[in-house]
Amino acid sequence: MNEYKLREQICEIGRRVYNKGFAAANDGNISVRLNDREVLCTPTMVSKGFMKPEDLCVVDYDGNQLRGTKRRTSEILLHLAVYKTRADVQAVVHCHPPHATAFAVAREPIPKCILPEVEVFLGEVPMAEYATPGTQEFANTIIPYVKDCNTIILANHGTVTFGPDVEKAYFNSEIIDAYCHILLLARQLGRINYFTEAETKELLDIKKRLGYDDPRLRCDNCDLCGNSIFGRGYSDFVPEPKAFKREDITSPSKNGVAINNLESLVKLITDQVMAQLGG
Repeated sequence: MNEYKLREQICEIGRRVYNKGFAAANDGNISVRLNDREVLCTPTMVSKGFMKPEDLCVVDYDGNQLRGTKRRTSEILLHLAVYKTRADVQAVVHCHPPHATAFAVAREPIPKCILPEVEVFLGEVPMAEYATPGTQEFANTIIPYVKDCNTIILANHGTVTFGPDVEKAYFNSEIIDAYCHILLLARQLGRINYFTEAETKELLDIKKRLGYDDPRLRCDNCDLCGNSIFGRGYSDFVPEPKAFKREDITSPSKNGVAINNLESLVKLITDQVMAQLGG
């Protein structure tokens, strides 16, 4: 595909990002790898919903601007961290999808083994530690995870998604936000049902047949739905679940009210025993 067609594609994805509410005002940035020397990216301080092909910039792999009348996005270093780590990635989208960003602000890990499409197309989604946007330190926070995923939550910030072309990279943004929205709605109903290990293995087998990678496919006898695969071996930043603790959500209930911890369960049993003794 020639460069002008890629510029048109980026502008189209920019409109989708803006119209979905994934990037308010001038938020968000998009890039496409042109070759082994150049990357095409969105400009800074321009709404993604109203870009024109001539607004886009070309940078090298150090972030130096080579072409373009507008200044390149201030967060290009984040994109370059992906390209330098993954030779197969051709496009990167960074935006602030509201439901996924809510998890980022709460620093609530994204639970896995719940929705088939997420298991197949995304897999487990890691969360990178917060750092000031636009800095090399910020870009470095995602490097440990990039090789093993296509979607990353940026703590207190948003998401970065990547793939073999700009539309697929953007689709990952849609999938993670829709999933987070579903999780929040289901949590309001009070119950989250998780897949069994066997059910998850069936989904991972489908994923493998479709040609998608997943670190769990390379892990012999690993707990597919247990602790995060992105643990201390990746980073010292491992956020702990609070709203989506598996043992809390799947615990027993009494008269439709969930029992959220062992203490509550013991109290319920004790109250029932004492009531029986009193009777």
